[in-house]
Amino acid sequence: MARASWINDDSHPDLDAHLASLDHFAASLADGVIDDNELATQETNLVAAMKAVEGSLSDDQHAKVTKLLAELTAYSVMRTLHDMAQARVQQVVAPK
Repeated sequence: MARASWINDDSHPDLDAHLASLDHFAASLADGVIDDNELATQETNLVAAMKAVEGSLSDDQHAKVTKLLAELTAYSVMRTLHDMAQARVQQVVAPK
């Protein structure tokens, strides 16, 4: 199977195709609410994926993947906060 890049042609993170392959993620989002059980399940999935990779990495690879995970987490939080702020602006500018 060909490797799907993490970055799109415009040099932006592009993990949508990877997310689309996570059936549990789509199912959790379906009702627009993430409950405690869904969050716990995702945490379990994340820890399992981290354990599956961490032990196979050299120290250099581990440092690079650790940096990648930290940058991805920072981007995700910042993007969410940015999008929420933009939605609030739109509500004020164009109220229904």
